[in-house]
Amino acid sequence: MSQFDVLQRINAQNNQLLMAGKTAEQLIAIAGGAPLFVYDTKVMTRQFEKLQQALPQSVRIHYAIKANPHMGVLNHMAKLVHGFDLASHGELVKALATGMLPERISFAGPAKSELELRAAITAGVKINVESELELQRIGDLGEQLNIRPKIAFRVNPDFELKAAGMKMAGGSKPFGIDAEQIPYLLSLLHSQDFDFQGFHIFTGSQNLRPDSIIQNHQRTFLLAEELACEAERFSLDVKYLNIGGGLGVPYFQGELAIELDDIGANLQTLLDGRSLRLQDTEVVMELGRYLVAESGVYLCQVTDVKGSRGKNFVITNGGMHHHLANSGNLGQMIRRNYPVVMANQLESGEDNKIRVDVVGPLCTPLDILAANIELPDPKVGDVIAVLQSGAYGASASPQDFLSHPHARELVL
Repeated sequence: MSQFDVLQRINAQNNQLLMAGKTAEQLIAIAGGAPLFVYDTKVMTRQFEKLQQALPQSVRIHYAIKANPHMGVLNHMAKLVHGFDLASHGELVKALATGMLPERISFAGPAKSELELRAAITAGVKINVESELELQRIGDLGEQLNIRPKIAFRVNPDFELKAAGMKMAGGSKPFGIDAEQIPYLLSLLHSQDFDFQGFHIFTGSQNLRPDSIIQNHQRTFLLAEELACEAERFSLDVKYLNIGGGLGVPYFQGELAIELDDIGANLQTLLDGRSLRLQDTEVVMELGRYLVAESGVYLCQVTDVKGSRGKNFVITNGGMHHHLANSGNLGQMIRRNYPVVMANQLESGEDNKIRVDVVGPLCTPLDILAANIELPDPKVGDVIAVLQSGAYGASASPQDFLSHPHARELVL
């Protein structure tokens, strides 16, 4: 699905964008104003069902809360997915509030505080251990609390996810424990009473190439077999294997939605070929962006239109402080446009279109919503919509920058 296809697939009525069956004007009225993020739960369900149909039935799907931690989103995702993955005490509290069983929750992150570890142990969630010192802290806290901590080792393999938008493994990384150090840490488990669960091998995210994902899964299972062999030396069973996610979504012109069939078929082959050591191991895919990105739209309103030395600028009341990723300031090396439309007038005759830069209210040239795009002749009060905005939006943005109002959020 290229950017063109994204625009072709949107729901419309009377030349207006529809989100969750409502127009931008209606959504702004319901929310009490704009700028505004709208999240459509039906789209989340569609993404989950598409994934579930493509993957082997035994693979468990977990939602990575960091992608979008809004409670309305979490409450809906809790009805769909098999578990949550989180990375802070705040996310832990939210996850538990949805009613998700603690044993279906895992906690990752390279700098967990004593408060976070204590809370996780007490709650009974699985902790992905990221260093020898963290293992010692968890063991000491478990003894203090008289609770047997559930742990898995987060592994930093010696390979990376090729073509990933963000690489989280391979080489020197602050995340996880180098694979070659795992046997030593397994040897330490006898010194304190741990409930060892298995391994978390997460290599990268935002990948649109099935061949890259497939190769990564093959290498991940091979490494898991080697680690399971080491665990067996210490009479430890591998009950849990988190193979990460990595499935991307298309944002930019020319990008295609990732095809899942070959990925699912390869996973089935890998599952069928497991050794006895991993036959009873629960295999988890941990996904965030893939499940929620397409469900979200960011809406803001035009406050001014002006020209400057041959260039047209559309000024809005929303910007990078609400949607940092869309501005290009959350990891893009070269800034590219998300799919952007005028929500209240999707199309017009060619004679009524103008080429513009859409910018926000902040006093920085980085505050860009879209550069060099064609829109129907914009007027004050028109509504600009940024599609593919359900992940890493409001919660991943500096909303207090310059003390403008925060964006509203609406789940329907």
